[in-house]
Amino acid sequence: MEKLQLKKIANEVRKSIIKEVHSAKSGHPGGSLSAADMITYLYFEEMNVNPAAPKDPKRDRFVLSKGHVAPALYGVLAEKGFIPKEDLLSLRKTDSYLQGHPDMKHTPGVDMSAGSLGQGLSTAVGMALAGKMDGETYRVYAMVGDGEIEEGQIWEAAMFAGHRKLDNLVVIVDNNNLQIDGTVKDVCSPYPIDKKFEAFNFHVITIDGHNFEEIESALKEARNTKEMPTAIIMNTVKGKGVSFMENAVNWHGAAPNDEQYTVAMEELEKAGEALCQK
Repeated sequence: MEKLQLKKIANEVRKSIIKEVHSAKSGHPGGSLSAADMITYLYFEEMNVNPAAPKDPKRDRFVLSKGHVAPALYGVLAEKGFIPKEDLLSLRKTDSYLQGHPDMKHTPGVDMSAGSLGQGLSTAVGMALAGKMDGETYRVYAMVGDGEIEEGQIWEAAMFAGHRKLDNLVVIVDNNNLQIDGTVKDVCSPYPIDKKFEAFNFHVITIDGHNFEEIESALKEARNTKEMPTAIIMNTVKGKGVSFMENAVNWHGAAPNDEQYTVAMEELEKAGEALCQK
């Protein structure tokens, strides 16, 4: 797929994110917007997945360890055809299968229930190990937050993955440098992230997480890396695509009001129109 088409899809995902959290009157738009490009690329280019067979044992797996950014995942699943787009507006409603955090039992395309931060990577490591033990060729991708990697369980999982040389595992760190209480470097700095993963026997790649060329190159490099797992540290902008949300910590877990919703959607509509002119 051409990069321009991927950019268009990612912009639609961003519109879906804003629609979802506005409809729910709650949610996490900032980190969802920063993760949208990578998740779009994974489902539309990188991973072997099929909406007609969401539980295919041969499929690649994606674990959204930073589960609070489920609006981004749901937006991508809707664009890919796993779930109806009209269902997105039911986010966080009492009778909805689109919970505030991903639910593998009720949502097609979700490979792991997540949201208790620090735990998702352990499950992804387990999936990768199972693939190795069963002689399967599927790959496992886990996205973690830069604030999330302050959790000790992340590093226990990383130690095990590096020790077992799980080259079918890719850990993606969404490094937007903001978490609920402030900047990551001020709350409890995990920097330098690259050196930490290297110390746990990971091959490390650092990219611009909004550049599809760099995303493509990094994932190709990960596929070609043998005898060790890969960590992709993607530098991103929290709230990417909505001017008043960008790099603003207060949009970690807040929903736009009606006026803010209108402004955000107008900006994203204009961005989409600009992409159509290319």
